[in-house]
Amino acid sequence: MKKIPSENNSLAIRALNHFKNNTTDQAKSTMRIPIEAYRDPIRFANERERIFKQLPQGIALSIELPEQGDFVTRTVLETPVLLTRNLEGKVNAFLNICRHRGAILCNQEQGQKRMFVCPYHSWSYDIQGRLLGINGPQSFGEVDKDNSGLTPLNCTEKHGIIWICLDPSIDFDIDKWLGDFGNRLDSLELDNWHLFETRELEGPGWKAAMDGYLEVYHHDTVHGKTVGQHTIGNLLVHDTYGPHQRLTFGRKNISELEDLKETNFEGEKFIRLIHSVFPNLSISGILGEHCLVSQVYPTKDFDKTITRQSLLCSKKPENANEQKSAETFSKMTLQAVRDEDYAVVQTIQDGLKTNANSHFTFGRNEKGLQHYHQWVERFMKHEKL
Repeated sequence: MKKIPSENNSLAIRALNHFKNNTTDQAKSTMRIPIEAYRDPIRFANERERIFKQLPQGIALSIELPEQGDFVTRTVLETPVLLTRNLEGKVNAFLNICRHRGAILCNQEQGQKRMFVCPYHSWSYDIQGRLLGINGPQSFGEVDKDNSGLTPLNCTEKHGIIWICLDPSIDFDIDKWLGDFGNRLDSLELDNWHLFETRELEGPGWKAAMDGYLEVYHHDTVHGKTVGQHTIGNLLVHDTYGPHQRLTFGRKNISELEDLKETNFEGEKFIRLIHSVFPNLSISGILGEHCLVSQVYPTKDFDKTITRQSLLCSKKPENANEQKSAETFSKMTLQAVRDEDYAVVQTIQDGLKTNANSHFTFGRNEKGLQHYHQWVERFMKHEKL
């Protein structure tokens, strides 16, 4: 990953100090959260509406629409979305629904088009969402074409990410939403990576699943065969930016820093960074020149999620070794998330039904979890940034 060298060096020194002292960044105290926060269906429905439909979210990477005329469709929280890059290079977002009778307009996942034609009655729209024509206009009757274009969603492209709000009535300022975290995302240069592979994984409920992305306490126990081979368990350098947060893990080679002069090293070689954008976007540099981008979406059921994984390479693989390296990274992340994290967390989700616990306890060393759940509560109270 392309990062800020001086800041990475500082993060590496902080991680080294923790390693030497067998410590970690900590919250002021432990935190208890009632079990109903994970299983109450009414609370879940309200949180889903407020957190995921009314707040900005990164729905796609810029590299998924590299050329003018490219489009991508997604269904997010049962909301069909159409993203297009117009002939001026600007990305637009619309509800992927025909304005005539509400049919899904485009059923393809991605591609290139200059025009979208509804499969039901052949109403057509351009990549700007404007209604171009209707089938049989003489027999259909009068239509206000200027006000019958696709329903737009507020959308902006920044830091290599396409941001939208699922509620078409809500506008947002992405710079205000991200604050200083925007500079950290910018340093990743996500628009310069190569998209190697995407996939979707079924997983346990939203909060239980997201919790696993926000702490390193479990790594030695759960990930000994995968990412745990590269990072040190229960060592966290934690920084927050409003609701967003950066988690820095120490790599296994962190002790080598002691033999280097403070001004003569590359900090990124000794740490792993995870940039967590509230509420559901995780960007993780795990191994070498590879990156995993995860988007965790709740479904209609409080005990299920869909995770979209995008696997990135710093450049397109050009030979057999680079292709094999990318494939190895893909297999490792799939095992770590699906077969290790989600397999264990599913037992947590299943256990919610047993009344074995009245609450969960987040340790002082689980600072990322505390931060995340505190911001869920704040947004549910409609507090502003």
